[in-house]
Amino acid sequence: MTAVDFAVFVEELADAAGRTLLPFFRTSLGAEDKSRGGMFDPVTEADSAAEVAMRRMITQTFSSHGIIGEEFGNDRADAEYVWVLDPIDGTKSFISGIPTWGTLIGLLHNGVPIYGMMVQPFTREYFMGDGKAARWRGPGIDHAPIERKLKTRACASLAEVTLMTPSPLLYPPDELAAFRRVETAVRLSRYGYDCYAFAMLASGHVDCVMEAGVQAYDIAPLIPIIQGAGGIVTNWTGGSAAQGGNVVAAGDRRIHTAVLELLAG
Repeated sequence: MTAVDFAVFVEELADAAGRTLLPFFRTSLGAEDKSRGGMFDPVTEADSAAEVAMRRMITQTFSSHGIIGEEFGNDRADAEYVWVLDPIDGTKSFISGIPTWGTLIGLLHNGVPIYGMMVQPFTREYFMGDGKAARWRGPGIDHAPIERKLKTRACASLAEVTLMTPSPLLYPPDELAAFRRVETAVRLSRYGYDCYAFAMLASGHVDCVMEAGVQAYDIAPLIPIIQGAGGIVTNWTGGSAAQGGNVVAAGDRRIHTAVLELLAG
């Protein structure tokens, strides 16, 4: 399969997920709680159906590849090539009718993220990257599709930073204290938006995104997009974020360095 064919296949995966998800969006869809007594962690019929559709396509096209998915776990996660799938990143937004959720599709080669896509089917936006370049495609003013290169924005000082995180309620006490050290140093902080926050960082509208306790399928597909746009994403100690954990992404390396220093106390 050529690079062009590969890109087409990833978009086919994204479109298959979108066709599955959109009939459920803004309906009276019910949600089960996966948390088993913890903070509400919803999963819906839509999540499961979209992941099944993508898994089937991958298995039929790349029989030797592994898959890591949010809803159905790992299959040959030690394979040379492994797909990472999150059918709905932002299920709480999805069941609330807010279009800041997205489908995440990533590909690892020997554990390293080499390609990622975030698609928002309702707004018809695609964010994609290979670690070297990143681009966006979506509807223009006349609704005809347009495409442009993604580039993070320069930001020299924490006092100029727009910071985003899903919710402070998701942080354990120690991590929350570390996050607050960063939050008090920035110009503006905003809560919510899940994967859309990382997409806005790659687009040059946000300077830093922080999360605690994420899974590989939450972040691995976003890493090549952020890096391709000129940003950096690591764990809170500066190591790889590909396996999840506590992550921080920044559009400017100066901001990333400053945030890590604050996190270290």
